Amino acid sequence: MSENTFWRLIEECRPSMSDPEGVELADALTARLASGPVSDVVAFAEQLSWALYRLDRKQYGSGLSGDAFLYTRAAVVAAGRDEYESVLRDPERFRPYADDLVWAEAVLYVPDAAYEQLTGVEWDRRTRYSYESYSNTAGWTDA
Repeated sequence: MSENTFWRLIEECRPSMSDPEGVELADALTARLASGPVSDVVAFAEQLSWALYRLDRKQYGSGLSGDAFLYTRAAVVAAGRDEYESVLRDPERFRPYADDLVWAEAVLYVPDAAYEQLTGVEWDRRTRYSYESYSNTAGWTDA
C-alpha cells in the first residue's frame, strides 16, 4: 500500500459527521481492510506506524504523557492528509490537539482488528517503525 493509497483510504472512510474519538473512522477502516487481503492490513499498519512515527518529535509532545501524546498523534492522522501535512509543516497546529486532548485511540487498533477478522487469530504485530511515544529518538534530540 502506497502512502497515497493509505491517505485515500483514510479520506474515504472518514465520517461526514463529527467523530471526536475516531471510533466511526476506525470501524469503517476495519470493515474495509477486513474485506481485502491480509497484505493490505499489514501495509496499512506500516503506513500508520510511519505516519505516527513522523509526528513523534519533541516540538509536538513535550509535556504530554506517553499515552496522551500517542492518542493526539492518532487524531492528527484521523483528520486526514491535508491536516497531517499542515501539522508537520507547522508544529503550532498540533497545539489544539494536545491542549484539548483530541484523541483517536481507536484508529490505533484498526490493523489488529482487521487482521483478526480475516484470519481468526490475534496478530502479534511488528512494524518497521514503532508508533509508541518517544520511540523516534532523532525527533527528541536537542539538535
